[in-house]
Amino acid sequence: MTRDDAMGVGSAGPGGTPPGPAAVPPGSPDPAVAVLPPDLAEAARRLFGDRLDLAAAYAELLATDGVVRGLLGPREAPRIWDRHLLNCAAVAELIPPGATVLDVGSGAGLPGLVLAIARPDLAVTLVEPLARRTAFLEEAVEELTLNGSVRVFRGRAEEAVAGPDPLLGDVVTARAVASLDRLAGWCLPLAVPGGRLLALKGASASEEMTEHAAAVRRLGGGTPVLHRCGAGIVDPPTTVVEIVRERTVGSAARVPSRKSRSRRR
Repeated sequence: MTRDDAMGVGSAGPGGTPPGPAAVPPGSPDPAVAVLPPDLAEAARRLFGDRLDLAAAYAELLATDGVVRGLLGPREAPRIWDRHLLNCAAVAELIPPGATVLDVGSGAGLPGLVLAIARPDLAVTLVEPLARRTAFLEEAVEELTLNGSVRVFRGRAEEAVAGPDPLLGDVVTARAVASLDRLAGWCLPLAVPGGRLLALKGASASEEMTEHAAAVRRLGGGTPVLHRCGAGIVDPPTTVVEIVRERTVGSAARVPSRKSRSRRR
């Protein structure tokens, strides 16, 4: 696996699904596939509240522009609500009020844009290296009128933390980006001391935690903790591995300024 592959560039889209081709066959995607299924309506209302209409607008963007531009595979369009939006929104229960969130390898905005929709109190930065993805993200932020709480940073995690005024957050999220040891190396330097990495994972989360616990400790993280988010609301619950940044390591050993934590677009 190449470095770009591990960062979710080229080989996989959000949620670990194939991003699809750069273009789709003739004919425009049908936005109707993004309509909220009746059996998911109650879960969506509980997770998005009075911003459910905004979530629906984002779902339509994913099912149309997201598919046309290869950010989401065409077969994912009918599963946008259960596999993507609700799965990501459930993570909000782990994020404290008013937190600064950095979403690494954001892709089509999962989970970063979903969290910004569900939680207007959050300041979210979407960190994504690919130009075609950042273009989509910038347009989505504008269309969804999230400019006041969301910004887009084009670059890798290492670039986001570099320089005299690095991007730093209370919470760093990542979904289907890489193995836990690599995520810790990329994401923990972006968290303030005592901040947390929330890695959205699949069925192998427990095995990853055991396999990479020593590497996580070397990288300044605490013992990984497994959470099942959205229990009783989404089925299955979202699997999240939480790692607290307990200490700085190497060149990342700097005390963040309040300005660095609160920068918004």
